Amino acid sequence: MRRPALRRPNVRRAGPWLPNGFTLANLGFGIYAIISASHGNFETAVRCIVFGGVCDLFDGAVARATRTGSQLGEQLDSLVDAISFGLAPAMIVYYRVLPQQGWGWLPVFIYVASAVFRLARFNVTQAGASKSYFIGLPSPAAGGTLATYYWFTQTRLYQDTRIVDLPWQEIMPGLMLLLAAMMSSTVPYPSWPKVDVRSWRGLAGLLGVLAIVVGGIFFTKYFFFLFGIGYLAYGLGRALLLSVFEWPGDRPRRRAGDYVDPMESYGMVDDADDEDADAAADDGIDDAGARRSLSRRRRRRRKPDAPGTPRTPD
Repeated sequence: MRRPALRRPNVRRAGPWLPNGFTLANLGFGIYAIISASHGNFETAVRCIVFGGVCDLFDGAVARATRTGSQLGEQLDSLVDAISFGLAPAMIVYYRVLPQQGWGWLPVFIYVASAVFRLARFNVTQAGASKSYFIGLPSPAAGGTLATYYWFTQTRLYQDTRIVDLPWQEIMPGLMLLLAAMMSSTVPYPSWPKVDVRSWRGLAGLLGVLAIVVGGIFFTKYFFFLFGIGYLAYGLGRALLLSVFEWPGDRPRRRAGDYVDPMESYGMVDDADDEDADAAADDGIDDAGARRSLSRRRRRRRKPDAPGTPRTPD
C-alpha cells in the first residue's frame, strides 16, 4: 500500500512571525521593565529597555531580509513601541526621580501622549518608505535617553563631580517635557547612516555605526545617556540655526489652506519637487490633486521598501 506523501511546511506562511516575534519580544521587555521599576530594580528595568531597542532594530531588518513585511507588522510595531519606549521609560523615571504624590504623574502623561502621537503620525507619513530623516525625535531614542539616565547616575562622572549636586528632581521633568516636544515637532532627525564601502559617505556611515557599537559595549553606562542627549541637541540646535540664518527669499507666499511638507521647512525637499508643485499651481490644479501627483513623484524617486515593511526605530 502506498503511503501518503507528507505535506511540506509552508515557510512563507510562517515567515511574517519572524519579525513579529522580535516585536513581541520587545513588548515583553517593556512590560518587565515596568514591573522591575515598580519593585525598585532599576538596573534590570534599564537593561530591558536596551534589549527591547535591539529587538526593535532586528524586526525591521528581518522583515526586509525575508520580504515578510505586512501592514499588521507596521501597526503591531507602533503599538509595542508606545509601551516599550513610551510608558516603560517614563515609569522608570517616575519611580526613580519624580514625586509619588502630587504632580509627579503629569510629566509621565505628557511624555507618553507625545510618544503615542509621534508613532501615529509616523504610520501615516513615513512608514514603509526609504528615509534618511525622521520627522520628529524617534520614540526609541527618547525612551532610551530617559531610561539610561539611571545608568548614568551609577558612573564616576556623575558621582565624583558636581553633577551629582544638580537639582535632578527638577531637571528630569524638564527633560521629559523637552523630549515630548521634540517627538511631537516636525524637526528632522537623521536615521541610521547608510553603510557602503564604495563611497566616502558610506564609509563614514560605517565608521559611525562602529563607533556607536564600540561605545555601547565598552562604555555602556556613560554612552547611552550622553549619546541620547547629544542626538536630542543636534536636531534642536540645527532647527534653531536654520530658523535664524535661513530666509524665505523670493519663494511665493502660500494660502492658508495650501499643503506644506514638514521637510520643506528645513530645506530637505528636492528642487524638482518644488517645481512640480509650482507647475501644478500654475496650471490651476486643485490642492488635493497636486498633492496626490507630488506624492506619486516622490515615491518613485525615493524607491521605497516593500509595502508594509516594519521600519527602523521611529
